[in-house]
Amino acid sequence: MSHTDPSPRPVLDVWCELQCPDCRTALGDVRALRDRFQDTLDIRLRHFPLERHRHAHAAAQAAEEAIAQGRGWPFVEAVLERTEELGTRGEPVLVEVARELGLDAEEMDTALVDGRHILIVDADQAEGRAIGVTGTPTYVIGGERLDGGKSQEGLRERVEEIAARLVAERS
Repeated sequence: MSHTDPSPRPVLDVWCELQCPDCRTALGDVRALRDRFQDTLDIRLRHFPLERHRHAHAAAQAAEEAIAQGRGWPFVEAVLERTEELGTRGEPVLVEVARELGLDAEEMDTALVDGRHILIVDADQAEGRAIGVTGTPTYVIGGERLDGGKSQEGLRERVEEIAARLVAERS
């Protein structure tokens, strides 16, 4: 007899990269979805650092360290608010944001040096490629892929529609 919930919460995967202006634009949508669905929807950050953004891979690793320290989303949001600065100044920005949020900034710095989160980031990227993610942000929910890198027009409504249906089916 397993003690797991027989019907897990519906999952919204948000494929994102932290040096991406479009992902910053999408923050409002992610916040709104979180507010609307609260605990009924599992919103997961997935990493898809793009080649053209030099610091995106380090930022993804930093996000994983922030998750390990219990402040994943606040860190992601704070870094996205500073995409341009991340682009120009790189990793010091990540450590500064960690410090501002009261995370262990030394541990953040060490995590970026020792690469302890690289495998998670690379696995996400590989999975993203395998399911056809080409840009960020991309939302995947209920087997449907919605590409926000091209246009974010109407995307939140579509995600809400699918999420509401999945949540209703579960209750």
